[in-house]
Amino acid sequence: MSNDGVNKGRRRFLLGATSAVGAVGVVGVAVPFVASWNPSAKARAAGAPVKADISKLQPGQQMTIEWRGKPVWVVYRTPEMVANIEKLNDQVADPQSQVPQQPAYVTGVLRSIKPEYAVMIGICTHLGCSPTYRPEVGPADLGSDWLGGFFCPCHGSRFDLAGRVYKSVPAPVNLEVPPYKYETDAVLVIGVDQEGA
Repeated sequence: MSNDGVNKGRRRFLLGATSAVGAVGVVGVAVPFVASWNPSAKARAAGAPVKADISKLQPGQQMTIEWRGKPVWVVYRTPEMVANIEKLNDQVADPQSQVPQQPAYVTGVLRSIKPEYAVMIGICTHLGCSPTYRPEVGPADLGSDWLGGFFCPCHGSRFDLAGRVYKSVPAPVNLEVPPYKYETDAVLVIGVDQEGA
């Protein structure tokens, strides 16, 4: 009779242990299966949209987001920066962006959906270097007529704060503007066109 009690206890223990191991096994199989539904790194690199929280970006600051393996710059332009862009129309090669380096819904000299935010791919259109963000006005190394923008240290190309290329520099065209939209005032989605475009 005492053996029957021990066997039932063992049986309950083995049943519980087996159930626990089985549950861990099911989770172990389910996690990779569910994870396989997410786009792979290769798919994301191939162009899956990227969301960016721009709520902490302060006026005058720049942030970089990676999309398709490229740096995408978001610059929060101050009212002074926006006003300075118009002043450069005579100094840039393509002031109205006639060469299509941006989606059709990004028009005008500011080359943006919202005047205060510039969104552009941070790769020089000359040989693919990455220009540096130089928002200061009149620095000694760039001259007193510099009103802020991007300077490519590789070969000296210059771009204004709308990504428009200056005349007589090696870069042939403006910086590219990727497709983008605002999901909310604080969330920018790169890689998806604005609705109604």
